[in-house]
Amino acid sequence: VNMSLLSFFTGPDFRKLYAEGAIIIDVRSVHEYDNGRIPDSFNISQERLPTSLERIKHYKKPVIICGTDSSRINNAIRYLKNNGVKNVYNGGHWEKLLQKIRG
Repeated sequence: VNMSLLSFFTGPDFRKLYAEGAIIIDVRSVHEYDNGRIPDSFNISQERLPTSLERIKHYKKPVIICGTDSSRINNAIRYLKNNGVKNVYNGGHWEKLLQKIRG
């Protein structure tokens, strides 16, 4: 089975990406993030992405974007991809992503 075709139907294997060192960026506000988060995730709100862009590129790792608001997540993904960040994934709601990476 072609793995890229399989991932098209099942979505990315977030648990594997996380285990292999992907960075998780949570685009919620500081207040929202402080009330619950994925361990080792970075809280970088959409507005702060431009000032963090070079640091994100420096990691040279897949990037998983999560939060609670799909428009904020999609805007962050679009911004990163448009500015040269490769392998950016939509992790969706942070609590669901946490369940996926914990298995």
